[in-house]
Amino acid sequence: MSSLMASRGSATGEFRFDPYDYDFHEDPYPTYAWLREHSPVHHAPIDDIWVISRHADVFDVLRRDDVFSNRMGVSLDATAWNPDAHKVMSFLGLDGDEQARIRRLVSKAFTPRRVKELAPEVQSLTERYLERTFAANAAHGEADWIADFAGKLPMDVISEMMGVPEADRDEVRRLADLVVHREDGVRDVPAAGMEASIQLFGYYGDMVKQRRANPTDDLTSALLAAELDGEKLHDGEVMAFLFLMVVAGNETTTKLLGNALFHLSAHPEQRAQVLADHADDEARGAQVAGWIEETLRHDTSSQMLARYVVEDTEVAGVVIPGGSKALVLLGSANRDEDVFTEPTDFDINREKTELSQILSFGTGRHFCLGANLARLEARVVLSELVRRVEHFEVHADRAVRVHSTSVRGFASLPVTFTERGQ
Repeated sequence: MSSLMASRGSATGEFRFDPYDYDFHEDPYPTYAWLREHSPVHHAPIDDIWVISRHADVFDVLRRDDVFSNRMGVSLDATAWNPDAHKVMSFLGLDGDEQARIRRLVSKAFTPRRVKELAPEVQSLTERYLERTFAANAAHGEADWIADFAGKLPMDVISEMMGVPEADRDEVRRLADLVVHREDGVRDVPAAGMEASIQLFGYYGDMVKQRRANPTDDLTSALLAAELDGEKLHDGEVMAFLFLMVVAGNETTTKLLGNALFHLSAHPEQRAQVLADHADDEARGAQVAGWIEETLRHDTSSQMLARYVVEDTEVAGVVIPGGSKALVLLGSANRDEDVFTEPTDFDINREKTELSQILSFGTGRHFCLGANLARLEARVVLSELVRRVEHFEVHADRAVRVHSTSVRGFASLPVTFTERGQ
C-alpha cells in the first residue's frame, strides 16, 4: 500500500495525514507531494496539527522562532510536548536568550576543533568495524550494514567524545533505539521508550557526578567547565545535552549511513561511478561528497519537526491559530519541485547550488549543532568503504525499516560486499 493511499480514509477516500502510520513510514513522499500541490498548509485533525510542506514555507517557519517557538519541544508525541521539553532536549526546547545562553556555553565545549580532532578516531573505528563487517560477509555471503556497522560506529564516536566506557556502549545504544521507536497503533512514546529515557538520564546523571569529582579530557568534563561571562551549565543542562547527542546525533547518523547505501545500490550506474577505481583521494572525496549531500536531500534522516505557534499567523494564505502545534516537513521541503530539478530522482551529480538549499539540518538559530560531526563521520566511513570495496548489493527486499515519527532509516539492511582484489 502506498503512503498516499494509507493516508486516505478507507471509506470516504478523503486525504488523512497520519505520521504514525507504518505504511507512511515505508514511503512518505507521495503524501508529501500531494500536500505540496493541494494543501501546503494542512490541518490534520487526528493529531490537531498544522502541517507545512513547501520549501519556502518550511524555511520561513524555521527562521521565525519568535512566532514558531521551540518552547514545547520539537516532538510530535503528546507526552514530549510540554514546557519542560528543554530538560530532556536541551536548547532544542528553548527560544531567545535562554536558547542562546545554553547554545553558546555548549559551543565552547563542542567546538569545530574538537569535532575535527575526532577524524583519526572515526577512521580507526571505521577500519575496525569494516573488518568485522567483511568477516561476516565472507562467512555468510552478506552482512547487516546496520547491525554490523552503521548502528555501532556513530554511537562509539559520540561515546568516545563524551567519555562513555566501551563496556556500556551496547546498552546505551539499545536504550537510544527504544527512545525513537514507535509501536504500531500507539500515537505517543511507548512505555518502553519512556523507561529507556529514564534509564539514560540516570546513566548520564552518574557520569556528570563522576566528572564533577574527577574531571577528565572528554566532552562531559568540558561542558561542566565551560564558562561565558561568569555563566556555567548546571548539571541538568549538561545531562540534557548528552541525551540530545545520543538520541539525535547517534540515530540520525546511523540512518544517514544506511540510507546512503540503500539508494546508491538502487542506481547501478551511479554506484559504478562512485566505486570506480579513483586515481587519487581528491577524486574519491568529490564523489563521496556528492553521494552524502544527495542522500541528505533525497531521504533525510530527520523528516519532521514540531513548533508551538505563539499567536495567530498566516502561512501561504492560511491562518494558523495561536496555541496550535505546527509540523514542518523537512523531508518534503527537500523534494520541492520549485527548488530541485527532478526532485524524486536520486542524483549524486546534482548541482551544488541546489544541494545548498537542503533543509536536512534545519536553518536559523536552531541549525543542527552536530551537522559537521555527521558529515565528518559519513565522509570518513564512505570514503574508506569506496577505497576497500569494488561492488556492493543491498538486498532491498529484506531490508527492515525503523518505525519512528522523528527519524527515517533502517533497523536492518542486508548487503553483499565484494572487496577490491578478490
